[in-house]
Amino acid sequence: MDPVAEAIADAHRGEWAAVLAATVRVTRDLDLAEECAQDAYLRALVVWRRDGIPRRPGAWLTTVARNRATDLLRRETVLRRALPLLVLDDAGGAEPEPGGIGDDRLRLIFTCCHPALSRAAQVALTLRLLCGLSTAEVARAFLVPEPTMAARITRAKKKIAVARIPYRVPSAAELPERVGAVLEVVHLVYTTGHAAPVGERLVRTELTGGAIGLARMVHALLPGAAEVAGLLALLLLSEARRDTRVTPEGRLVLLAEQDRSRWDAALIAEGSALVVRALTNRPPTRYAVQAAITAVHAEAPDWASTDWPEICGLYDVLLALWPNPVVALNRAVALGMRDGPEAGLAALEPLLAEPALATYGYLSAARAELLHRVGRWEEALWSYQEALTLIGNAVERDFLERKLIEVRAARDDPNPPGRRAGS
Repeated sequence: MDPVAEAIADAHRGEWAAVLAATVRVTRDLDLAEECAQDAYLRALVVWRRDGIPRRPGAWLTTVARNRATDLLRRETVLRRALPLLVLDDAGGAEPEPGGIGDDRLRLIFTCCHPALSRAAQVALTLRLLCGLSTAEVARAFLVPEPTMAARITRAKKKIAVARIPYRVPSAAELPERVGAVLEVVHLVYTTGHAAPVGERLVRTELTGGAIGLARMVHALLPGAAEVAGLLALLLLSEARRDTRVTPEGRLVLLAEQDRSRWDAALIAEGSALVVRALTNRPPTRYAVQAAITAVHAEAPDWASTDWPEICGLYDVLLALWPNPVVALNRAVALGMRDGPEAGLAALEPLLAEPALATYGYLSAARAELLHRVGRWEEALWSYQEALTLIGNAVERDFLERKLIEVRAARDDPNPPGRRAGS
């Protein structure tokens, strides 16, 4: 890639949200702001080749986008008077203080994640406006046709304008509740990319990268918020393992078998430091406890050295903070590692009747693995087959199919080493 194209790509990854958010304050119209921001990036391709890459690319792009918006507004004043516009949080549209709570990016995040919008609309707008994904890329991320996603995004933008949703940071009284909604959206974007529910790839880096960028942005804007630090820590510690989760041939690699020498040490160090800060808050947030669990895995030099008692204790804390059947499932798996597979199976038993997990393929897969470990072959086969019917990701399905072959071979072997309980 040539230097100019590389600089523009870097500016798109790092500056898109700031450029767009600053332009929205001029246009008070999300569509027009997007158009002007895109024009600025296109103009950069020409001007930067001629004049050189500016010292502050983001500031250059913001100035060009806002100037373009001002020009268009002058020409279309009469036409645009009839259109519903965003409600700014101040009458005069004054510039926010640099680095203050009024940062335009923060305004945009809270607008995209406003509770008046559905969660699907919140996620779609966040990916489109803050991560800079095209409508086609957002559609591919959630495996819906592009026209469907375009209509969803358009409806969300119209609702923001027509419902007069204010373009502002919530008040101090509203902030704790509203930050939680933002973090849930960012976490959902990351988890959707970390283990894609369907499709040919296990990891969708456009989603995981976008989510980490958003988490970093919110943390930079709200550095004292323990909940934000906890979420960023969780994402960084999870991302540190990304390159070891799938083989070059595209096969799933379980945590127990991953090459820990290839884990990203810098991300682990950054995430671990954030965990320490996040845990100083009392009571700790669920993200901080989830990050602490991930940090215990990151600190173990190998699978055999994993501190399962510590992990089980953290899951107990997490379950008290955030009663959730998926947390209970993960706790049961950890108990199976600490106390043996029979203990894990006993902890899983009540979850089999949990309606929220009725179609959750990871419950069947976890139970199948524990049954495999105690040599209950027929039940293990049934559970792996059930998981196969519920899981849609091709990489995970390939893994389950290979496990079925492995269990059948063990069942048909008259003396398999795995027949001993607790092995």
